[in-house]
Amino acid sequence: MEAERWGRRIRAFRKLKGYTQDSFAKELGVSVTLLGEIERGNKMPNDNILDNIINLLNISREELVPREDTQLEGEV
Repeated sequence: MEAERWGRRIRAFRKLKGYTQDSFAKELGVSVTLLGEIERGNKMPNDNILDNIINLLNISREELVPREDTQLEGEV
């Protein structure tokens, strides 16, 4: 579930910054397959890839960190 949230946020920021999946993967130096796996939440990016994503998107780590669903926080 956590990987899914990371993936959705990475994909959203990538699109917001105007990158296609192919162009972003090339800039990151990873395969489109790996980027797709990350964006679908099937794989977590390692620290090196995560740092490169943050740098390429020109955002802070805090902006990229998935936020918890506020509805779930109040439930026990």
